[in-house]
Amino acid sequence: MIKLYGLLKCDTCKRARQWLTAHEIAHEFIDYRDHPLPPATLVTYAKAVGGWEKLVNRASMTWRKLSDEQRQAADDEQWQSLIAQYPALIRRPLTVWPNGVVTTGFSEKTFAQQQGPQ
Repeated sequence: MIKLYGLLKCDTCKRARQWLTAHEIAHEFIDYRDHPLPPATLVTYAKAVGGWEKLVNRASMTWRKLSDEQRQAADDEQWQSLIAQYPALIRRPLTVWPNGVVTTGFSEKTFAQQQGPQ
């Protein structure tokens, strides 16, 4: 089953969930404020999407409010600590597909490609 990690009130997460529902695709939504991702899982997902730079939403208001020092996270431990404090930093939604592929954000094209021919 598809696992969709995000924030309940996030508009992009809502659009992704609506798309999946409209296409009758079973999925599980997990609000990571209520159920934070374990640190080891964060590292795995960061590697799967191409690094912390791809996992973290640097355009977000949360990112812009961080101190210069916080924005200089350089290793897995620093990133894990930062995300534990500010879960909204994760690019939303973070989707884990049944085939093991991990994607961030929502686009109909990406979601359709992951589903294959319908």
